[in-house]
Amino acid sequence: MRSALVIGAGLIGTSAALTLAGRGVTVHLTDHDPDRARTAAALGAGSDGPPPGRVDLAIIAVPPAHTATVLADAMRTRIARGYIDVASVKGGPRRELEDLDIDLSAYIGTHPMAGKESSGPLAATADLFEGRPWVLTPMPDTDTEVLNLALELVALCRAVPVVMDAAAHDRAVALVSHTPQLISSMVAAQLEAADETVVRLCGQGIRDVTRIAASDPRMWTEILSANPGPVADVLAGVAADLEETIESLRALQSADEAKQRGGTTGIANVLRRGNAGRARVPGKHGEAPAAYETVAVLISDQPGELARIFADAGRAGVNIEDVRIDHATGQQAGLVQLMAGPAAATALSAALSERGWSIRR
Repeated sequence: MRSALVIGAGLIGTSAALTLAGRGVTVHLTDHDPDRARTAAALGAGSDGPPPGRVDLAIIAVPPAHTATVLADAMRTRIARGYIDVASVKGGPRRELEDLDIDLSAYIGTHPMAGKESSGPLAATADLFEGRPWVLTPMPDTDTEVLNLALELVALCRAVPVVMDAAAHDRAVALVSHTPQLISSMVAAQLEAADETVVRLCGQGIRDVTRIAASDPRMWTEILSANPGPVADVLAGVAADLEETIESLRALQSADEAKQRGGTTGIANVLRRGNAGRARVPGKHGEAPAAYETVAVLISDQPGELARIFADAGRAGVNIEDVRIDHATGQQAGLVQLMAGPAAATALSAALSERGWSIRR
């Protein structure tokens, strides 16, 4: 691939452009908002404006509601040898394109499973897709050359290609992406009218659950509007679990011991199922999830403290598998939770204690 046109200079489009430009591909950027294209170009993602001639690949990075229209316009101009979109929903745009009676052999739907709660070109990074799945949804009429261009793009972005049927993809993202966004937003919405004294009690748990609730509502309204059926199906299952859990909690309030036992069983069941589901989430590098132990260390909020604790862990010969920081409310301190293998955690705890760190049991 020597040249590409990116239509849509948002987070995904600009990140792809940054990656391609960094790999020596000539990239052209256009957007319905000229300022976004200029911003992306200023970041080094390519040149602002349409290409002077035909490019190898056109990447359509616009919201799902506009994907088919923008794709159709680009394909009618024959601006590229191949065309892909990166919308998070695949079935709808494909059906819209079929209704427009356009030859789709030069097109393949794709979806990089990467993103952030922030959007726009300023949020883009050249490494956004590294190690992330990138779904390809070829059809029987997809030209081999176009599939190869899409695979080359995925390789240049250092992502992992995954081939799926479009409908299966939409059901999958409803479960692993779209429904979690809604549930996170619904939990966060309960905080909107909460008393300030309650909000000040927020810890790492509520931060984890509500992190993606900070996402752009307009963007997510468009995404959910393009995949309503599969998302509603997943939410119906969640709603059934919620109803059973509510009944179990009400039973725990009963004076009847049998009802209390039933309530305990119901709560334990949903928690066990949660454990089983969480255990299926891929772990480090997409491998089977591993069991880590946590070493919690009290740390002050001062420059260089994180670097020092990592350096001390390195001197102990321990590989930190993951890290989380739980900031203390109203204090310039917090807990750094260092995850390590079971055998390494004991050595890490001892080594950090010897170097003066306060370990919390």
